[in-house]
Amino acid sequence: MTKRLALIGNQAFSMLNFRGALISALVSRGVEVFALAPNYTDDDRRQMIALGATPVNYRMQRNGINPIEDSLTLLSLVSALRQIEADTVLSYAIKPVIYGTLAAAAAFVPHRFAMIEGLGHVFLNKPGMKGLALKAIALKLYRAALNKAQQAFFLNEDDKRDFLDLGLIDASRATLIGAIGIDLEQWKPAPSVLNPVTFLFVGRLLREKGIIEFIDAAREVKNRHPSARFVVLGDVDTNPSSIKPGQVAAWVAEGLLDWPGHVDVAPWLAKASVFVLPSYREGVPRSTQEAMAMGRPIITTDAPGCRETVVEGENGFMVPARDSAATAQAMLRYIENPRLIPMHGSASRMMAEAKFDVHRRNATLIELIGY
Repeated sequence: MTKRLALIGNQAFSMLNFRGALISALVSRGVEVFALAPNYTDDDRRQMIALGATPVNYRMQRNGINPIEDSLTLLSLVSALRQIEADTVLSYAIKPVIYGTLAAAAAFVPHRFAMIEGLGHVFLNKPGMKGLALKAIALKLYRAALNKAQQAFFLNEDDKRDFLDLGLIDASRATLIGAIGIDLEQWKPAPSVLNPVTFLFVGRLLREKGIIEFIDAAREVKNRHPSARFVVLGDVDTNPSSIKPGQVAAWVAEGLLDWPGHVDVAPWLAKASVFVLPSYREGVPRSTQEAMAMGRPIITTDAPGCRETVVEGENGFMVPARDSAATAQAMLRYIENPRLIPMHGSASRMMAEAKFDVHRRNATLIELIGY
């Protein structure tokens, strides 16, 4: 009997880019894969079908907690899963984990797995009354959903420990799997860039990604080394913590940075000297793994998920989260001692080969879900 797996995510684009290798690996094993996402374009559908999976739309409002919209999301997923008649559901990202797992239970899917990729902005932002209420609701929803999961997979030890400490899942059903990984053949090393020394940020322009710290550090470094270059890849977002487009335009007008927007990352990584992600918290960031595979030194925070990508002084430097001054000092170390750039870049590639090979990571995950 053919195995049927429903993979539930929050964006068709990211599922293709970040889960494409997993889908291909499952299909190669004879698994019938249904890829559920809320925003398929015609091109997304064509690409998903080319991978061998069946694209399935469902209704979801990505950000915020809205009882009516979220109830409709749950109903939409229950309906889709009943039609699919999957034997396994694997959900990732906050809302798919919550509503996908609850829907799988309601649709009597026998095997239900959740992948935790970080806590999200509800848990990271400074709490006001509204923030505390949203956090309390999110905790209750997580607890209810994970109670229905056969296993929850964690990308880093900090997230696993926090979920256990919060009583969201018991230890027997919490499994640390590490980073999802990347295709090392796709992300090949590029020659080091020493002139001008160029610092690259990649990610959605959210405050918790550290974009403000990157900008403040860039301003401080440019005051001392005007030739240093700073590039931001990524777009603004509907997330409430997103930077406004006008603010980014003002930074560009100030001469602080180049902002190509949401574009192909690889050519810009090839032109970068150092990759910088001053994030407050991650699962294990895909963007940093890509930069490491291309042989780029890393400046990131000593924060959950981020610290998994740096051995201090070997392939980069770690700084405290929310500390633009420390971020600037790490940047200055590369400008004032550029021989570190190729040394740390080579170490990054070796670490990526040892820790982030997507094919080895996918084989582990597929074994854990029983395929």
